[in-house]
Amino acid sequence: MIQTAVLGYGTVGSGVVEVLETNRESIEKRAGEAIGIKYVLDLREFPGSSIEDILVHDYEVIVNDPDVQIIAEVMGGIEPAYAFTKRALEAGKSVCTSNKELVAEHGLELMKLAKKHKVNYMFEASCGGGIPIIRALNSSLTADEIDQISGILNGTTNFILTEMAESGADFDQVLKDAQNKGYAERNPEADVEGYDACRKIAILSSLAYGAHVDYRDVYTEGITKITAEDMKYAKMLGMSIKLLADSKREGERFSAMVCPTMVGKGSPLYSVNGVFNAVFVHGNVLGDAMFYGSGAGKLPTASAVAGDIVDCAKHLGKTVMMNWSSKELERVDIKEVKHAFFVRIKGKMEERLNQVKAVFSNPQTVSVPGLEEEFGFVTECISEEDFAKKAEGLEGIISRIRIRA
Repeated sequence: MIQTAVLGYGTVGSGVVEVLETNRESIEKRAGEAIGIKYVLDLREFPGSSIEDILVHDYEVIVNDPDVQIIAEVMGGIEPAYAFTKRALEAGKSVCTSNKELVAEHGLELMKLAKKHKVNYMFEASCGGGIPIIRALNSSLTADEIDQISGILNGTTNFILTEMAESGADFDQVLKDAQNKGYAERNPEADVEGYDACRKIAILSSLAYGAHVDYRDVYTEGITKITAEDMKYAKMLGMSIKLLADSKREGERFSAMVCPTMVGKGSPLYSVNGVFNAVFVHGNVLGDAMFYGSGAGKLPTASAVAGDIVDCAKHLGKTVMMNWSSKELERVDIKEVKHAFFVRIKGKMEERLNQVKAVFSNPQTVSVPGLEEEFGFVTECISEEDFAKKAEGLEGIISRIRIRA
């Protein structure tokens, strides 16, 4: 029997235990050997639970036990997860994680350490919950040159934006509802400010391009400034607003950004709603492909961790190569990136349209019934720098949202 340990018995940790126990027989067939859970690490007590007899509070018990070959790190955060992971790899134990913060910060270093000790560091659950996107990038798509990867990578923000569009409520009201339903954390900053999606697109870009994309180089905006009025304009334009993470490679250069984006009906991302995630990939041989599924939640994420545990069990003593290197790509300045923009502006359309046309060529105008003292328009595809310069010369701009047709 291959013995494992689970670090953290929160939402994901308890899910990992549940998946390994519920699907014990099928997992054994796929792994070629039975997989057992010898320890669960947590500071809390869980009297009367199924893990009561295997619960430990001291990591030393786990890392010093030669029977433990695979560790599932589902604690979250940088420390002590980083220190625990390093020690496990150095002790010859493979590690599987859902911790995108740790992977984005130290993933390359930990993969190198795993290779040195002939074990594995796997992180399928760190991006997209139960969507098997990392395994696809690392195996099925290795014959392709991937030049774009984009998608909806955060279930919380997608739920909020979907509810805002359907109910007409403001951001604050929907966020409070999402928190009450358990879809958003009490401190939702990492989700609603885009930091979670930023780390995920950095990880996926690194794997897709075979280079190192630092999450700090990803331009990031959250959804906190999106309003009910924005949603009305999107509906009038036949679009939906998504928190889109987008990364493109051109030769030895790349651009990456996370921001609210209006998506047209022609995009497969248009109808991805609720807590669902979707990842769009473009390769020079494959063309377009999209991976879709539940992006968050106890069991989808736990299923991805359990899948990595099985993969580690099948490769004991052998490191599975990952297409993530220390090679640095040149980052394209955000000023050079081009989009069309949707702009809301104060004033009556008939009084201000000539002013808009004097600044922006061929604007497509749109108005919303009930919003009589403002209107909107869509620009042609222009660079971020050009848009910023033109916008300075036009008074009364309320907001702007990028567009992906």
